[in-house]
Amino acid sequence: MNRICRIIIRSFMGYFVCALGITMTINAGLGLAPWDVLHQGLAGLLGLTIGRANILVGLSLVILNHILGERIGWGTLCNMLFVGIFVDFLMLNEMVPIFNNLILSFIMMLLGVFVLGIGSYLYIGVGLGSGPRDGLMVALVKRTNKSVGLIRGGLELMAVTLGYMLGGYTGFGTLVLAIANGYLTQLAFKVTRFNVKEVEHRFIDDDIRLIREKFGDKLVDDVEVDAEDRN
Repeated sequence: MNRICRIIIRSFMGYFVCALGITMTINAGLGLAPWDVLHQGLAGLLGLTIGRANILVGLSLVILNHILGERIGWGTLCNMLFVGIFVDFLMLNEMVPIFNNLILSFIMMLLGVFVLGIGSYLYIGVGLGSGPRDGLMVALVKRTNKSVGLIRGGLELMAVTLGYMLGGYTGFGTLVLAIANGYLTQLAFKVTRFNVKEVEHRFIDDDIRLIREKFGDKLVDDVEVDAEDRN
């Protein structure tokens, strides 16, 4: 139970820190990150908050990942739901400042990406699956045998293009975030001494299989006991 509690606490800390990083890049006001351009455009189209649009996009990607054969973890589903909830909580309660100074805004934008990397370390490190967007990247890499950089770049280009067409905000910060995201995330992982390759994920189908085996064996045992009692 202690281990489970630690996993849950760390996971939710990770989701909150991810939401904090996302909100920092949004409030910098210099141009949204590629996926957030899509979230904002969708939010304006459907009359949603940006957090709810985040959840809607995440849900769509989880379904797509499943269709593509990518395994889904509990952390994937929680990331899909709670990061969006925490983004709305932070933005609606104005818990992250907005600066009128270009330099301060630029610093906060870059710091937001680094904070997002710390959040990713926290929740990915528990081994319950990655987020929906990373899951789609992995699924497409497997399907196409193309490089991670090419697939990730293509997905972000698609997200920002579609988001822009829907009215999402782009600026020079969008380009900076697209370029700096990988490097700052890598820096966050280096600071925390986190190696993604060492994480062994547990997926939902693992738990379903375990439950079936456990209760299936118990059911067989109960049937055998009933048969012995009748004899």
